[in-house]
Amino acid sequence: MALIKRLTMIAGGVAAAREYARRHPEKVNRMAGKAGDFVDRRTNGKYHDKIDKAVTKVRSATEPKRPH
Repeated sequence: MALIKRLTMIAGGVAAAREYARRHPEKVNRMAGKAGDFVDRRTNGKYHDKIDKAVTKVRSATEPKRPH
């Protein structure tokens, strides 16, 4: 039963994060870039490609959807 409670709490946190990202995409993009730079410096560039891909995914996910 504890596992279900934990999963429910995680799902609630994910939903809150998605809602925040939807409302404040510029802040999310700025913070993702700062976090990526921080981790890149701390790892001495060892995981630069993976960090760059993750930041790019965040930015593409928070872009406003344009109608075709």
